[in-house]
Amino acid sequence: MIFLLVSGSIIIPIIMLFFSLKWKGAELVFNTLALLSALVFGNIAAASIYRILKNHTVFMTSIHAIFLNSAFLLTGAYLGIYVLYKLLALTLNVKSRSFK
Repeated sequence: MIFLLVSGSIIIPIIMLFFSLKWKGAELVFNTLALLSALVFGNIAAASIYRILKNHTVFMTSIHAIFLNSAFLLTGAYLGIYVLYKLLALTLNVKSRSFK
């Protein structure tokens, strides 16, 4: 499982980079998904923190229930992959290059 996670975090950003070089609309799709993911991720985190503060259950274990939320995990995973994709594109300076 660890191998799958590590290899996926390497391979998926590279695939995203190739898609963005081949199809100009891919970057818009990736950016839109990242924006939506950031909104969902942030709102889930904020709602969880608000609920904990409202209920006066400020214990270290209370906040960890957020990791049971699949939307939180999926959006966080996409944001992690998206950041790696953007760093790869920035490092390779893909704005000035494209595959023909």
